[in-house]
Amino acid sequence: MIIGIIGGSGIYEIDSLENPQWVNIDSTFGIPSDEVLIGYIKGIKIVFLPRHGRGHIQTPSSINYRANIDIMKRCGVTDIVSISACGSFREDMEPGDFVIIDQFIDRTFLREKSFFGPGCVAHVSLAKPTCSRLGEICQKAASNQGIKVHLGGTYLAMEGPQFSTLAESKLYKDIWGCDVIGMTNMPEAKLAREAEICYTSVAMITDYDSWHPDHGEVDIVNIIKTLRCNAENAKKLITYLPELLTSKRSACINGCDKALEFAVLTQPSVRNPEMVAKLDAVAGRILNNLQEVNNGK
Repeated sequence: MIIGIIGGSGIYEIDSLENPQWVNIDSTFGIPSDEVLIGYIKGIKIVFLPRHGRGHIQTPSSINYRANIDIMKRCGVTDIVSISACGSFREDMEPGDFVIIDQFIDRTFLREKSFFGPGCVAHVSLAKPTCSRLGEICQKAASNQGIKVHLGGTYLAMEGPQFSTLAESKLYKDIWGCDVIGMTNMPEAKLAREAEICYTSVAMITDYDSWHPDHGEVDIVNIIKTLRCNAENAKKLITYLPELLTSKRSACINGCDKALEFAVLTQPSVRNPEMVAKLDAVAGRILNNLQEVNNGK
């Protein structure tokens, strides 16, 4: 069991880590957001990555999501807890609440969304894009720390960096039935599935987007104030997580760790060697096995 934490806005380090060390990990997919902070909490190894980089230097669109997930895989991460800020489309999901996301609608359009492509094609299932086992653990950890948390919710992933127009906000809320809106969980969740890493999203509500008649447009000053409180609560959740886990990792009951089992369609004889080399971490398990079968081993 190695837990990867991807920290969103306001979360750039974890004070509770034992023997913390910032480590530079190279990726075949370019430059990740930052180094990773590696340490332990109650004997469980934690690999922390600030999504926007320390000091918040990356926009939602400029983040190299592929490199971020790739280095998580290279660190041996088995489970990723993604933490991010979001706006709410529901009256009962208030600023300061946490939501354990279980569905996404992806409206981003400027980002690389797959490790695969011409020369090595793969199609993974995303019907259930998050790991319910890991989500329930995060829900229990949040509740234990006195955080108001909702188990389940649909996250609208927008490109940003601007917030929604009023018309867009009403569309996502009233017509599409989304629960929250954010800018960073996609393609992160898709890439984690391709890398066969269990993934859950903890969305921290900072505002009501722009639909709410009593709150009007998004107020960045109030967002930052709530963001700071949410960040402290997120650190409490992270610190308590190892209480609910064991260092021994069993197979995922949802099959997240076997997502590529039948997903790669390109035959070994016609795969692009350069692409296969780039995929050594995220897909090495399945590509190496298929190559051995093709060679009659």
